[in-house]
Amino acid sequence: MIGQTISHYRIVEKLGGGGMGMVYKAQDLNLGRAVALKFLPEELARDAQSLDRFRHEARSASALNHPNIVTVHEIVDSEAGSFLVMEWIQGETLRKSMQRGLDLSKLARYGIQVARGLRAAHEAGIIHRDIKPENIMVRPDGYVKLVDFGLAVTTISANGETGSLRLTREGTLVGTLAYLSPEQARTEMLESSSDIFSLGLVLYEAAAGRHPFAAPSQFATVNGILTQIPLAPSRLNSEISHSLEQLILAMLEKDARLRPSAGEVEQVLESLGGAKPAGQALILRTTVDRKTVGRGQELAELQTAFSAA
Repeated sequence: MIGQTISHYRIVEKLGGGGMGMVYKAQDLNLGRAVALKFLPEELARDAQSLDRFRHEARSASALNHPNIVTVHEIVDSEAGSFLVMEWIQGETLRKSMQRGLDLSKLARYGIQVARGLRAAHEAGIIHRDIKPENIMVRPDGYVKLVDFGLAVTTISANGETGSLRLTREGTLVGTLAYLSPEQARTEMLESSSDIFSLGLVLYEAAAGRHPFAAPSQFATVNGILTQIPLAPSRLNSEISHSLEQLILAMLEKDARLRPSAGEVEQVLESLGGAKPAGQALILRTTVDRKTVGRGQELAELQTAFSAA
């Protein structure tokens, strides 16, 4: 593909890719700008559902005009295959930034921007469903872009009615296993709070230096997401403030109704990052009635496990 010209785009270099597409840097010969082209893998290009998801990504991202969300310019059908034309983001993934180590103030600034992007998506009725460090791009100037809406799902239809437009079969597990929400792992209908849990996993990992449910296998990690209470992140990094810890643990609530919204996450991180006066407390959703059915059995099992340990 390198050096080829498709439509009015000359492909310059390969940027990377995964199961849902290969991404190249290209030059827009009409406008003289750098862009990113995302091609479907050949085997997926012949699959109707993959094509639908690919086009859905274009519609989802292009509907979100927000500085913290990647801009999709167009979708092109060519002899070389269908591809998305997106803005080219000079920078690196949050994963690479995390590998070098992030101070907590920088993490707060990045988290604010992701939360802003998610708030815009959620207000537009779009759930990302694949929030992870690899889908968060960081530019050299510290600007953050949320990318890859290939698994996004729309929860508000064109006529404004609440619903869910699925691109996957009922009971199909979608997303990256280590960053699933509990309801995602159970293949249940999702709300925007699912993205908040996934972002909570990202913030925990970046702040504490390890995934809260790290395990020898991905399926053991998923089991932890479903059943385990995360260790307080300050136990792993003593520099984590009580406010940041409270926020992260609230985002990782198993009960989706108790998690903060993207706007609330943004608000608390702004107070921690110095964008607003400190002292703003997170408003936890303690007014929601918790389900208590089965707690007796759960308590008995915990007591048995404790005695065995």
